[in-house]
Amino acid sequence: MSAVIVEEPLGIRCVFSDGSSAGFSLDQLPNPRLARDLAVGLAELVHPHGSVDTAGSVDHYVRSLRAMVRALAEQGFDGGAGDLRRGQAARFWMAGPTHAEAMTRSLVEGFARSGGVLGDGVLELAAGRHFNIQPNRRPLPPYPEADWARLTTTCRRLADESYAAHRQALAWAQGQRPAGGEWTAENFCRLLARTGPVSTPEFAQVVSVSVNVFRKRGGMAVFHDAVQAMFPHLDTLIAYRLLFGVYSGIVPDGIADLVVGDVEWAGDSTVLLSYVKGRTAAESLNLPRPAVRLLEQWLAHSQLLRGFTAPPDSDKLWLGMSQAGNARMVREVDAVAVQRWARRFGVLGEDGAPMKIHRSRIRTTHQSMREKSTWAGSARATIDPNHTPAVEGDHYLSATTPAQRHLVETIVEDAQHDLLRRAHPPTVITEEDAAALAAAYPQLAADLGLDDTVIAELVGGTRDVFTAACGDQLAGLHGPAGKPCPARPWVCLLCPLAVFAPRHAVNLLRLKAFFSRQWRQMPAAQFMAVFGPYAARAEQVLERFDPAALASASALVAGTDDEIPLRPEELTA
Repeated sequence: MSAVIVEEPLGIRCVFSDGSSAGFSLDQLPNPRLARDLAVGLAELVHPHGSVDTAGSVDHYVRSLRAMVRALAEQGFDGGAGDLRRGQAARFWMAGPTHAEAMTRSLVEGFARSGGVLGDGVLELAAGRHFNIQPNRRPLPPYPEADWARLTTTCRRLADESYAAHRQALAWAQGQRPAGGEWTAENFCRLLARTGPVSTPEFAQVVSVSVNVFRKRGGMAVFHDAVQAMFPHLDTLIAYRLLFGVYSGIVPDGIADLVVGDVEWAGDSTVLLSYVKGRTAAESLNLPRPAVRLLEQWLAHSQLLRGFTAPPDSDKLWLGMSQAGNARMVREVDAVAVQRWARRFGVLGEDGAPMKIHRSRIRTTHQSMREKSTWAGSARATIDPNHTPAVEGDHYLSATTPAQRHLVETIVEDAQHDLLRRAHPPTVITEEDAAALAAAYPQLAADLGLDDTVIAELVGGTRDVFTAACGDQLAGLHGPAGKPCPARPWVCLLCPLAVFAPRHAVNLLRLKAFFSRQWRQMPAAQFMAVFGPYAARAEQVLERFDPAALASASALVAGTDDEIPLRPEELTA
């Protein structure tokens, strides 16, 4: 069980998919019966039975549970969930607030799923339309390309400059100690390599002077420069984390909670990174090459500090000192610290004001900027495996740059032209006669610019391809203009350049048999998406031919893949 009800005192204890656990007290509520029933419903919502998989999410449900128990107790209700009446539930949910209604509805539904019996109409009410509709929240759009470039450049510059200073400090620390023992950055780096990150008073004690003497003799500034070079501090840590989000596109909470053990090296240049997304569970990502290189640099940059840090802090991926002269470690990088960082380093937006850095917006921009040239239209090719294509379209593809909007509009225009071409009826000649073709299809001849020579070639078979005769194989409808058409044999069935004659009946019947074989081995929805329109057009064309001619052609069809020019992945079993 991932969630267990504790009877004395009443509470619920949860174990989550990342191995963590948490307990929540439901003691001292005015109606223990209702509290326990709703806790049973909550247990049904926790992973693996439901999608709730973090202590923070469970805490929100527990707060709403307490609010419902107290509110109903004030109305005189002292029964369990099974005694709750539709009117009582409706009164509580209508009073809101929105989040309490949504969560307690889920608790009631969870209680029913666990086998609990509810009063008449209560389950239907809980599963029905909410009284307090949650407002639509528009996703943050991607950063403008100029802002994105400024943020990336600033982070990259700070990471590289601080790492270069760190390498210089390590070289000084490992070098030969000069005579004299002056207060120089080189000597301070040698001392820090032995003492680790210490505060200013502690370092003054190391050099055998008081803090006041250390400050008056100018040692403070030199010490601050040395300690910031030897160990990563808050500003450097923020730059690395933001840049890692830019390169990887991982959710902010997943980046913040990374530990060294989450990094799995698969060779010198490949990293499989495991992380926990707060709203779901454990996920993994094969990092892009820039993110791998940045991760290598960060691990080298923080190696010395990690050696002076005791577990469990040393296991954290993102280690840093809070400020120079203070031995305190960074515990959390909050939004306020990030905005101060942006102002301090002059990261400006388009309006000239300090850029408002939303770490979730960095993820959105990463996905918006990501190269999609290799996408093949698979419904599984989503940014996040927990999202449907529709959700990702609403959150990522709806927020586009001008260049992306132009590309999308071009794709839409091409698709509309393709639909119009498919709407044209098939060009079928029942007599292999050039005069019949010209007389029956004067508009086609005019549209395609067919002269007498081309019409003769269409009728005579000179322009035949596998499925039909082609009006112009270099037209570029299905490939580059000026080059032979690369379309598969069945694509000709919907091409407006195709002219079908009785001599094509054999190959058309072979395609029909191929469609039948594909229908037997493919799911119906997939077949209709891939071959459905072509199979329907094949039937339309064959219906125009003489039944006797079709009967003769059928005798030449063996019903095997060898009869059709297929690629290996197109073969049927």
